Amino acid sequence: MNEKTGDGVKGFSKPIYLDANATEPLRPAARAAMLEAAELTGNPSSVHHAGRHARAVLEAARNTVAARLGVAPLNCVFTSGGTEANVLAMHGLGQGRRFLVGRTEHDAVRKGAPDGADVAWLEVDSHGQVRLDLLEAALHAPGAPAFVCLMLANNETGVLHPMAEVARLCRQHGAHLHVDAVQAAGRMDVNVEDLGADSLACSGHKMGGPKGAGALVLRGPAPRPLAPLFEGGGQEQGRRGGTQPLPAIAGLAAALCDGLDNPRDLAPLRNRLEQAARAAGAVVCGAVAPRLGNTASLALPGRRAQGQLMRLDLDGVCVSAGSACSSGKVAFSHVLDAMGLGELAGQAIRVSLPWDVSEADVAGFVQGYARMAAGTGAGAGLALAR
Repeated sequence: MNEKTGDGVKGFSKPIYLDANATEPLRPAARAAMLEAAELTGNPSSVHHAGRHARAVLEAARNTVAARLGVAPLNCVFTSGGTEANVLAMHGLGQGRRFLVGRTEHDAVRKGAPDGADVAWLEVDSHGQVRLDLLEAALHAPGAPAFVCLMLANNETGVLHPMAEVARLCRQHGAHLHVDAVQAAGRMDVNVEDLGADSLACSGHKMGGPKGAGALVLRGPAPRPLAPLFEGGGQEQGRRGGTQPLPAIAGLAAALCDGLDNPRDLAPLRNRLEQAARAAGAVVCGAVAPRLGNTASLALPGRRAQGQLMRLDLDGVCVSAGSACSSGKVAFSHVLDAMGLGELAGQAIRVSLPWDVSEADVAGFVQGYARMAAGTGAGAGLALAR
């Protein structure tokens, strides 16, 4: 490969980045909004002119995010990201309730309930969608009203839960429905009222915004009470303390708008990639269910995920083996295990196409994947078997 310049590594050409579900490339609109907000000196909580100017930018971003997600502006609470938004919802809205948590949820939710809370798991079918019959049975179970946690789109497979049916069951049984929309927001239309969700979490860097900003949005026309994780100086209507990171929040709002106003159907490129992977011996996990158009989970029987990642990385291709929030570890996928895929749960990689992916990027992956599957090309000596 040619020597890369700029932010690259000597000896490598510019890598093919196909790990958007870990973080999207920054959108130009988000970068411009961040730079403009970064020029402001005032604290949004200050009452002088500079503070009021910063406050105006903050509230403009809040109005934008709230309008795009279908809630009242005062029901949009800015956080540091998706993890905090999910945990804030579970702690701040779930008091006195029993938690029903999907088996395939992100660890931020799987581990997000308050200490000592009653937590039960919601099983999924072989396609990765929640079992509605088991959800209904769990909602019928005796005990406190339920707090149901289900992500709209799975971070590893892209599989979409049947949220309309989930919301209907939750309403029938007086359950609170919290939706982790971190992977979906900015990639598809997400409206809290249309989903029937009571609360919803999103994250800026998953939609082409910056890292460090997210939002928890709450259903209803009037401000919803929400117990804070920490009070700080009473920012965010007393629901989330700490000075707001104005450039990151402005970037989040701009990225959300850019993604929705300039949609790109990535499914044809994803389908082309999956077809080539199947020809090389891969199994596409969750392929039958409705999915995000940018996400593919590819299992190569008999080949460890870690070895696949290393081989592709040496070939200049950046993908992952599931969540990027596992301290850099490549682990057995609890998502694919919950789908009943057995050993394939340790043999799958995730390919997630970013908003700016090119046909050449997909062609490069296809070539690299074929070499990796055949045991040729860069890193051919790496052990891939279990």
